[in-house]
Amino acid sequence: MSTSHFRLFAVLRPFSFAVAATAGFLASIPLAQANPHILVDVQTGRVLEHEEAFRKWYPASLTKLMTVYTVFDAIRAGQISLDTPIVMSKRAAAQPAAKMYFKPGQKLTLDSALKILMVKSANDIAVAVAEAIGGTQEGFVTRMNGEALKLGMTDSHFINPNGLPGKGQYTTARDLAVLTVALRRDFPQYASYFALEGFTTGQQNVPSLNMLIGRFAGADGMKTGFICASGFNQIGSATRNGRTLVSVVLGTDSLAARADATANLLQKGFTSQFPGNDTLGSLKPYGPGQDQVTDITADICSAKGAKIRSETRDEVGRMRVQSPYILEMDHDPRFVFAGLIPGQDPQPAQQPEKVAAGDAAGALANVPVPMPRPTSF
Repeated sequence: MSTSHFRLFAVLRPFSFAVAATAGFLASIPLAQANPHILVDVQTGRVLEHEEAFRKWYPASLTKLMTVYTVFDAIRAGQISLDTPIVMSKRAAAQPAAKMYFKPGQKLTLDSALKILMVKSANDIAVAVAEAIGGTQEGFVTRMNGEALKLGMTDSHFINPNGLPGKGQYTTARDLAVLTVALRRDFPQYASYFALEGFTTGQQNVPSLNMLIGRFAGADGMKTGFICASGFNQIGSATRNGRTLVSVVLGTDSLAARADATANLLQKGFTSQFPGNDTLGSLKPYGPGQDQVTDITADICSAKGAKIRSETRDEVGRMRVQSPYILEMDHDPRFVFAGLIPGQDPQPAQQPEKVAAGDAAGALANVPVPMPRPTSF
């Protein structure tokens, strides 16, 4: 794919920037009002801000951070290494998009698989990795839930490694913050996986779905996710002057809204003073929604939701962000290799993916954005 063609269809220059004075602007943008969010200082564990942090929510592809934590734990235990070949099974290859469309029997290293998980959020790769470590998807999910309990994620449960929707899959903003902080603290040697600007298979370039990477000062992670029932979710992280903050924003109504809310919340964390001394460990459960999982499908996968999403694109299809803290990327994305182990049949051509099919589709969607189906971003 040529550079000019890539610029047209991917997220090299995805934004139409609203003109606004920076001074006082943060306070004028709502942070996903009435939606769960939390902001935490990684070094101290102190909770700087939170709202509805214990409301049960569908994790969508944020689930893949739990998958990755379990993978890192298996590496630490000596069970697997970054060079271990990951073999695509029929079950993995059959997963809904977003996916890589690798064929059963094809192989890639665990290193490549992790890069693809974080950049493209590929559901087929998540299952292949799970089978390589757990023997079966079910065995791996048991380990995921065991790791979650050890971390203190008391209000989370996972049924698969990719976040595709199903009964029994839920989490909270607080638990996701616990997971994110644990990833940063327990496995600092793998932090670069979360800050990738994109990967190349040698045949195609795939940009990161995290619209803060390369565009927000200090951004270095972490993950995005979407299903109809959860709305558009994002876990962000950024480091400035040796201080790392993580944010969890759940239930926004568009790709642009989750990027705006994440950027504004992180910026607030770096520039404001916060009362209270609660930590992730001391924060007590509160508020509604603790006894059942919130489902916002009616707001998101509806004509109303589609209209809202269409309004976040300008007349030529670029993302229309409002936050003054998300800047134009000042360089072409830096792509690292992540693909099949050389010597195999060529990778199949990338299949077209609708917005529903995966988070990558948000970058490729026509305008207006069509109503998504309930599959995982």
